[in-house]
Amino acid sequence: MHIHILGICGTFMGGIALIAKQAGHKVTGSDLNVYPPMSDELQEAGIEIYQGYGAEQLDTKPDLIVVGNVMKRGMPVIERMLNEHLKYVSGPGFLEELYLREKTVLAVSGTHGKTTTTAMLTWILEHAGLNPGFLVGGIPENFGYSARGSDSKYFVIEADEYDCAFFDKRSKFVHYHPDIAIINNIEFDHADIFNSIEDIKKQFHHMVRIVPSNGAVIYPYDDVNALSTIKMGLWSKDIGVGSDNCPYKLEITAADGSKFKILNASGALECEVELNATGMHNARNAFMALLAAHEAGVPFAKGAEAMALFKMPKRRMELVAKIGTVEVYDDFAHHPTAIKTTLDGLRKHVGEDRRIVCVFEPRSNTMKMGGNSELLGASFNDADEVFVYHNEAVSWDMSVLVKDCAKPLHIVDTSTADLIDEVVKATDDNTTVVVMSNGGFENVKGRLADALKAAKA
Repeated sequence: MHIHILGICGTFMGGIALIAKQAGHKVTGSDLNVYPPMSDELQEAGIEIYQGYGAEQLDTKPDLIVVGNVMKRGMPVIERMLNEHLKYVSGPGFLEELYLREKTVLAVSGTHGKTTTTAMLTWILEHAGLNPGFLVGGIPENFGYSARGSDSKYFVIEADEYDCAFFDKRSKFVHYHPDIAIINNIEFDHADIFNSIEDIKKQFHHMVRIVPSNGAVIYPYDDVNALSTIKMGLWSKDIGVGSDNCPYKLEITAADGSKFKILNASGALECEVELNATGMHNARNAFMALLAAHEAGVPFAKGAEAMALFKMPKRRMELVAKIGTVEVYDDFAHHPTAIKTTLDGLRKHVGEDRRIVCVFEPRSNTMKMGGNSELLGASFNDADEVFVYHNEAVSWDMSVLVKDCAKPLHIVDTSTADLIDEVVKATDDNTTVVVMSNGGFENVKGRLADALKAAKA
C-alpha cells in the first residue's frame, strides 16, 4: 500500500512513517518545514519527502493519506484530497486501525514528562527482552530513533492530549485503547485548543473510560486534576501513586532525585534505582515507568537494571557543549511547572555555589498566547540570571516577568544574535547555561556554544 503522510516531519507523524515503512508499505510525505533531525531519519529510511503542501503531490494517487494536525482547510493538497474523495485518516486513527488493535498498549500521558517516561518504559521492556514496538515524541538515546514496529505483543506510545486533525478534534490518546495507562500529571496547556482545565480533564477521562477492566491506570494521587479526573469514573486497576492503597512507595535517597528506592506496602525493599538524570520529576517519571513495566510482568529488579543504563532523550537536559568549566544544556521545558522542576533538579545537582543562567524562548502556542504567564516569572527562581527572548509571535506584555521573578530577568526583543551576546557577557567560568525551548530557537544552543568558545580563545 502507498501511504502519503501530510506533516511528516513532526516527531509523531515521522514516527508513524517509520512504523509504516517497517511494515512493508511504500511511504512518502510532505511538510512545510523539512528539517533535521526527523528529515534525516526519514531520508535514511528511504522515505521521499516533498517540500510544501501543493496539490500536485497527489498525482501519484496514494492508497491512503495520513493527515497531520498541522493541516488546515484551504491548503491545496487538502482541497484536492477532499474534492477527489481520496481515502484519508488522522495519524492516531491510522495507528488505531492498522496497528494498535492487536497490541497490548502501554500509553504515557500527562502535561509534563511524557517523552522521558515513554523512553524509560520502552527501555525497561527492551532490557527485559520483550522487544516492544514504540513511538516516542523525541529521540530516545538508548535506541537512536523515535519509533519502530516489532512482532512483540507490546507497544509503548507517548499519548498526547493534542487534537488529531482538522476533522477530528478529540485528543490523540483516545485512539490508542491502552491496556496500561500512565497519567503523569494534568495542568492547563494547549490554550489554542482548550478553553479550560475542565476541557482537558474531560479528554483525559475519555481515555480512562476505554482502559479495560483487566488493565491499569497509574496516576499521582497528590495531583488534584488527575485525581478529580479519576473520580469521574474508573473501571480498571487503580494505582494512585502516593495513596494509602498504592501497593508501592517511592523513597528518594539522593537530594537531586538521582537515586531512590521502591518499597512494597509492608515497607520491604523491592529495588534501589540509580538514574543518569536529576530532578524529583525524573525520579517520579522513572517510578511511573517501573510501575507500568511491573504491570506488564517485568520484575522491579530487572527494571532497576534498565534504569542504571538509561540515557535521557535528546533535548531533555542534554549537555551540548562544555567549554572549560562552562556547561551548556539544551532542554525542551516550556511550561512553568516543567521549567521550575528542571531548574530545581539542576540546582540540587550543582549546588548553591555554582551559577545557573537560564535562556528561555516562549515558543509553545500556549506561551505565545500568554497562557500560564502568571506562573512563568517565578518558575525561574532557581536560576541566578534569566534571559527571555521576546519573538514576534508573542502577543502579551512580558514585562510582568521582571516583577514576578526573584532573580535578574532580562527580556531581549531585538534578535537572537543580541541575546547570545548578552548571555556570553553574563557567563563566567563557574556557570551552567540552560537553553529552554520546545522549538528550534534558531539554534541558539549551538551558536551560544560557539560564541563562548570564541570568547575563551
